[in-house]
Amino acid sequence: MSVMSGMAIYFIIWWTSLFAMLPFGLRTQAEENNIVRGTVASAPARPRIWLAFLRTTVVATVIFGLFWFVTQKLGYGLDDIPHFFPDL
Repeated sequence: MSVMSGMAIYFIIWWTSLFAMLPFGLRTQAEENNIVRGTVASAPARPRIWLAFLRTTVVATVIFGLFWFVTQKLGYGLDDIPHFFPDL
């Protein structure tokens, strides 16, 4: 795997993890009983986006590390997935 391929795969994993990690630890304005006029009650009370970025980076790094280990050290790839349908 080249460096550019690794960076592209890491970015895809990071971006997907970001949307999976955003809801964790989120408290809405309705839960805090502090709804700001002009916003919806389901808006975050304190977004803390940098904390979400940090958690996402940790999770994405672990996932990418596992991906790298399986593909580069163990030698598995897409060709090792069994075919369920015959080639036509």
